Amino acid sequence: MYHGEAPSEARACLEKDSIECLLRLRLGEDEAAVKLAIDLYNETGTVVGMEREHVMDGGWRGHIRLVPYAPVGRERRHLEWLVGAHRDFKNFFSALEQRGELKRYRWQPIELRFFQSVGRTTPSAYAADWGIAYNVSGSLHKSADAVRETLFHEVFHLNDAEHGDWSRKHLTPIFDSIMQRCGANTGCLAPFAPGDTMVRGGTFYAFQPGNGVWEYAAELAVRYYQEHREIVAGRALAKRPFKCGPDENARAWRLFVDEFFGGIDATPSCGQK
Repeated sequence: MYHGEAPSEARACLEKDSIECLLRLRLGEDEAAVKLAIDLYNETGTVVGMEREHVMDGGWRGHIRLVPYAPVGRERRHLEWLVGAHRDFKNFFSALEQRGELKRYRWQPIELRFFQSVGRTTPSAYAADWGIAYNVSGSLHKSADAVRETLFHEVFHLNDAEHGDWSRKHLTPIFDSIMQRCGANTGCLAPFAPGDTMVRGGTFYAFQPGNGVWEYAAELAVRYYQEHREIVAGRALAKRPFKCGPDENARAWRLFVDEFFGGIDATPSCGQK
């Protein structure tokens, strides 16, 4: 929860080995936020903290100044949405486990570090070392559904790294063939895009130049979650499964499902109406 040397109050909490003490120290001005953070820790082991202040090299986004920002007051809604997302994930993964073994996919516990990008709305979030940094000003964080899917996207990045940079090693040939065919042409890319997220002035986030195969894979993970969330809830899919698009989709889907979800694929066969 702290980067660098902790202040005396935090050291006292650490000496008592008290997560609740640290949470109250960080969020104490908002008792409702404290309760949410404590509930999240008790239910999943996930800990709420603050990102350190620094200037991030955002690649095609440029350099972005990030500052710690507590999810309290009007920003408490982000913490509410994240707690709701974790509870949804618990139900989702419990339902999937009724269909097979999920030994190789971790979604809890993690560290949630909150920040605000100064004068910007990007990045909405980023992930590393079993922690996710979350922007209270993130352009994607407009609703509970959007936050839940962003969190799933970032959790996948953590699993991808845990699996030895799997997407780069196994999805790159498929990704490169799509990019060589379409470039940044949105119309050409549409059948191959796992999700609808677009970059302003650009194309699908999965294929935005500079993002690489990792974002394609993370968007594929979100599509898996979206489709299977509907299925385990007993609802019909609103559109054809992703795997039923071009051949590249089917090949990427099978590789992904086998690696991260033990081959569990409850989506309808492509010949099924």
